[in-house]
Amino acid sequence: MKALPVSGEILPIPDPRVFAHVDTWIFDLDNTLYPHTSRIWPQVDERITLYIANMFGLDGLSARALQKYFYHKHGTTLRALIDEYDIDPYDFLDFAHDIDHAGIELNEHLGEAIEKLPGRKLILTNGSRKHAENVARKLGILDRFEDIFDIAAANFVPKPDRRAYETFLEKHVVEPARAAMFEDIAKNLTVPHEMGMTTVLIVPQTADPFREAFEQEAVRTPHIDYVTDDLARFLKDGLSL
Repeated sequence: MKALPVSGEILPIPDPRVFAHVDTWIFDLDNTLYPHTSRIWPQVDERITLYIANMFGLDGLSARALQKYFYHKHGTTLRALIDEYDIDPYDFLDFAHDIDHAGIELNEHLGEAIEKLPGRKLILTNGSRKHAENVARKLGILDRFEDIFDIAAANFVPKPDRRAYETFLEKHVVEPARAAMFEDIAKNLTVPHEMGMTTVLIVPQTADPFREAFEQEAVRTPHIDYVTDDLARFLKDGLSL
């Protein structure tokens, strides 16, 4: 496990005092609560490409290119399709998340670590509640969380848009200065840090061939307090649970 403070000095674990003030623990879902080797996100990504292909009558390569254009311009493909084509977002989410969960393994160590965290535990995801529930249930951690804030709860405004975080904080009455955010994409931690949250970037232990480099880079910037490639150990050892 590597935990890197923004200074760049490598530490085996974070100082537990850094998190002594935290009473709300906020977790992204995909590629944060499970490793990329579970092959969950590649399936979702492929389903989104298929949705685009079916919608526009495109071949696979063209659909993929359009999907990535939408993603980079709007933050998510779904946001683009809502804004530009007024699609039914629930149909899209049901289609995108119709996947096989067999690759997810029960993670007792993660469940125990999350359970021992003092205070509230919440999931904040750009996916659907159903998807989050299915994944968390397979991991054996669903009952560790107070609630799931999904893309529908955010009025289909995705992270890293500030409005998504503001809606989340208001709905769940969270004081950002007393919260910690765990996320696998560095840019999604910019706003949480600006709001006062302690931020932890989750990176893969091995390179994920199905994601772009910027989505898994262990970047060191002022808006990232710590970087780790082992969430369960970070929580357990780093916070002295």
